[in-house]
Formats: sequence, C-alpha cells, structure tokens
Amino acid sequence: MHVVVVGCGRVGSELAGLLEKLGHTVAVVDKRKEAFRRLPTGFGGYRVVGFGFDRETLIEAGIEQADALAAVTSGDNSNIMSARVGRETFQVERVVARIYDPRRAVIYQRLGIPTVATVSWTTDQVLRRLIPGAHPADWSDATGSISLVERDLPPAWAGRSLTELAEAGRFNLVAVTRGGSARIAESTLIGQQGDVLHLMVDATSLDALQSKLEASDDAGGHH
Repeated sequence: MHVVVVGCGRVGSELAGLLEKLGHTVAVVDKRKEAFRRLPTGFGGYRVVGFGFDRETLIEAGIEQADALAAVTSGDNSNIMSARVGRETFQVERVVARIYDPRRAVIYQRLGIPTVATVSWTTDQVLRRLIPGAHPADWSDATGSISLVERDLPPAWAGRSLTELAEAGRFNLVAVTRGGSARIAESTLIGQQGDVLHLMVDATSLDALQSKLEASDDAGGHH
C-alpha cells in the first residue's frame, strides 16, 4: 500500500514512521525541506518539497498509485484542499484531513471527507481511517472476548440498510457517527457516505467483519 502524507510536523512525521513500520511505502510532502528532519532515523520513504494541493507535487509523491492520503499540516484550508484534490482529481479511495475548526469538520464530514480533530490522539485516529485493520479493536472487555471497533462506511454500503451489518453471535452495529454527531443504530438506518460505524464484535470474528466490509467495498467501489 502506498500512502501520501501531506505535512511533516509532529503528527505527519510520526504517522509516516508508523506507516513504514507497518510495511507500507510512504511519500511525505512538505513545503519546507528542513521539516523532513522530524522523520524517524532511518526513514526510507520519499521526501517531496512542495504544496500538498499542487497536482505536480502530488504526482511526484506518487499520488497516481496511492491507496491513501493524509493531510495533516497546520492549516485547515491546505488540508482540505489536499484531501479534495486527492479524492476528486486522483480518485484516491481513502483520504483524511486534520481540521482544527470543529464547525468546518462537520461540513467536510458531510462532503464525505473524513476529518480528525487536533487532539492528543490525532496520529492514531488518522492511522485508523487510512488502514482500518491496523488497530483491530478500540476497546475490549477484561476477558478479551468482546471488542468495540470503529470503521468507516465502505462506499458500497451507501444507500443500503445497515441492519445487514449484523450477524448473530458475531458482530452487531451499535452506533453511527454522521455529520459529526453520534446516534444509536436503529433498524431503519440507511448508510450515508462519510458515516463512521461503531460495532460490537466477538473477538474471534474481527477478521470476518473486516472481510465482510472489504468484500462489499471491492464489489461496489470505483475500482
């Protein structure tokens, strides 16, 4: 998997290092060459100097082959522009933008661009949205038998009843975050682009859940 990370501040450099440790190829874009000094020692990915919303800069970073893009600079406008160019111009399936203004974040969530707030767990939240299986569970009970997981709604599920995401004894949808607001899942709930799913899963069924989500995505995605 090839990931483009726009912004090499604390979050961007940490994210790039984590992605590389997970075995992915990474290209980091920053307008300042000296920002790359933040990257972990021995980082083997690409370093591209330029603006993350510039087409030529993104092409140099391998955006045409990218599976995901994370825009994590210190500016909301730059991040959302980078995310939109990645999604709309280059059809990158997984994009996420770091947004400081919570009012803007809600707007962009409604446009189908996942956003994360600027809090202490920003890097972790970005990673979860770029690579859904990187962190299997957000919470597990004391025995490790039941887990609560968070997943982005696959594009193929938009417009479909979310009751299909339940399998008795294996996993069940308990809540959905939509437009920045969370709600308890109802039997009449229909999936919308940008939804974040919260599911309770039997620990032995985490792989089965991931396979079900990925299978639906492969069947209905733009690829």
